Amino acid sequence: MEFRSPTVAAQQNAKAITYLTQNLKDQEAGRRAVQSLIEELGNAIEAYPDWHPILTAPPRHGSEHIGSLTQVATYDGADHTTEFVRGFVTCPYSDEGANRLVEAVRQVPGLDAYRLDQPLYADSAHPVVVVALDVQLEADGTIRSRDALAWFAQLSAAEATGAQVAETWWNIRSLILGSPHGSRSSLFVNQHTGVHMRKILEAMNASGMFGPIKETSLEMLSQKKRDAISDTLIRTAIAKWDGESESFDFEMRDETCKASLKDTWNDNHEISVRVEIGKFDLYVTGFYYPEDRRITHTDPRGKRELAEKFL
Repeated sequence: MEFRSPTVAAQQNAKAITYLTQNLKDQEAGRRAVQSLIEELGNAIEAYPDWHPILTAPPRHGSEHIGSLTQVATYDGADHTTEFVRGFVTCPYSDEGANRLVEAVRQVPGLDAYRLDQPLYADSAHPVVVVALDVQLEADGTIRSRDALAWFAQLSAAEATGAQVAETWWNIRSLILGSPHGSRSSLFVNQHTGVHMRKILEAMNASGMFGPIKETSLEMLSQKKRDAISDTLIRTAIAKWDGESESFDFEMRDETCKASLKDTWNDNHEISVRVEIGKFDLYVTGFYYPEDRRITHTDPRGKRELAEKFL
């Protein structure tokens, strides 16, 4: 389904208002405070892209992947947090803890923090607002394109030294676009920016700077095609099964497929099925119901070129 930014933004903002005000005695005052935060910080979101200054500005220890606020030591003490495009509001119950958080954030270049007088989340909470000062928003509410592209390229280049494989756009687009997102845009970046991010990633991958390309997600294929791949492999495994072996190999379209099957409840009602080719080059999992020959399954995972052989 197409990503409709205004609709998604309205839904996210409504959720944020409800979450931050439903427990307050004066809910109307709380709603006004959240609306002011949306005007200052942009739309409410679910997760930051890896390159966002909220995640990259605080000092890091080691080379671990930082993908959420809970991994950032600077934000220790944050509690009942709602995130927005430019920053977040968090509502600890400790007055002293709120002050420590403000002081810690203000030590980080590019970030600022302040306390709100209006309670949010609970009347006994002490809200703190954290802002990424360098994040400027376009008229559509997304981050200015040149900044987002620069931050993304800088982080990607820095990660090349320790990389072992190159991840495809489809594998890691949620880490690049943030959440919620569509195929090439999100509440952080518009379609123009997202398209150029994908081009930058693919150019870096093609250069070999990250190592061999690792394919996992098959979301570039339509849902109909993904369903067909899973259905083909699972039904073939069922057809080749002797009814007793828990694992066996079978040949299909010049590929050796390793199947693992099990009668889930030992009553011939539900058969769990897994089919794998290579070392995760392609794999599907699901269930087969003998009574009506019905199949349920998860999306297949693996390499596109291999997966398309089973369409």
